[in-house]
Amino acid sequence: MRSLLFIPGDDPKKIAKGLGSGADALILDLEDSVAASRKVEARNVVRETLLARQPGQPRLVVRVNALRSGDIAADLDGVMPGAPEAIMLPKCEGGADIQHLGALVAVREAENNLPDGGTRIIAIATETPIALFRLGTIPGASQRLEGLTWGAEDLAGAIGAERNRDESGLYTEPFRLARSLALFAAAAADVTPIDTVSVDFRNMEALRAECLAARQDGFTAKMAIHPAQVPVINEVFTPDAAAIAWAQKIESYFIEHPDAGVVGIDGQMIDKPHRVQAARILARARAAGVLG
Repeated sequence: MRSLLFIPGDDPKKIAKGLGSGADALILDLEDSVAASRKVEARNVVRETLLARQPGQPRLVVRVNALRSGDIAADLDGVMPGAPEAIMLPKCEGGADIQHLGALVAVREAENNLPDGGTRIIAIATETPIALFRLGTIPGASQRLEGLTWGAEDLAGAIGAERNRDESGLYTEPFRLARSLALFAAAAADVTPIDTVSVDFRNMEALRAECLAARQDGFTAKMAIHPAQVPVINEVFTPDAAAIAWAQKIESYFIEHPDAGVVGIDGQMIDKPHRVQAARILARARAAGVLG
């Protein structure tokens, strides 16, 4: 996955548009973008969307309400008959929350004759202050976990921050810390590190810069809140020809010289970490369909 597009779960027209957006996954939202009075309708719309999906369409992820919201049981009961590819857990406060969600999902898989463990989990792991202190409990928490992302908007409200970005549009220090810790937690858990949304959805220049910075730091995907953001995200997070050629050269050298340790290639010192990086670039290129 490179791009994950948020869609309000109660809006069939926006869902239809999202299905044609080019996003790798749609996040059908039952949480913040759906009013309390529309939750039941949203569950019905999401379930019908899941049941009607066609081959070749984006993966369908459902963001449920938080474990402590009182709504999550009804959310799962409403959407699990449609077999979502993944459940996104907001306000995740550590590995125990992921395990709790996994148990809730396992029950519904059994009730709906779905494969045990087939429903994956993506966690939003920095939306409350305590969550930052529990990021270290996430690695190893569940085999269902496939991705980890972070959030700045809820966190700003939780800590009483007047803003989360400075005058230049960059995140302020508390939110840079949350972003970095989420990235490290994803790497430690060996799951996809997903950068958070860019809320200024009309500013494509800022979005591109944010995507480039995220990719350079180690993120391999980004969430979007508008279909217009998807092409930029996909472009930036798809390895380009130069990156693929570099990775193929590294891979070929070590295949031909399996006992090599540190070597010099094109004037650069290359060793095991570079080989790992090359393998990841090639895997991403294959997943994006730009490499056979």
